[in-house]
Amino acid sequence: MAINNINNGLPKNPVDNGKVSQQNQTQQAQQQATAKTATAAPAPRQDSVSLTQSAQQLNQVQKKGTEAPVNQEKVDRLKKAIQSGDYQINPEVLASKIAKAEAEIFGTK
Repeated sequence: MAINNINNGLPKNPVDNGKVSQQNQTQQAQQQATAKTATAAPAPRQDSVSLTQSAQQLNQVQKKGTEAPVNQEKVDRLKKAIQSGDYQINPEVLASKIAKAEAEIFGTK
């Protein structure tokens, strides 16, 4: 079986091997550049947190507060007295204790 009318009867152009190899090199260079770009992409940014000195101190105080021993019997007794209305507050004693605590905290006497 014969195939007629190839290239519409026009003569076949010779293949330029130099041009083909140049195209192959260009394609390889593009592929290598793409591969380098993909591997050289920066690592994803990681989040970080830093606490101020005040925040660190507050964290330490909170930890100490949760670790402090609790006299649960006394707490229950005071709750019951407050709920029943039997708990009496001495304003002078309370004021002196507040003043003493402030002096210890702020270093004044």
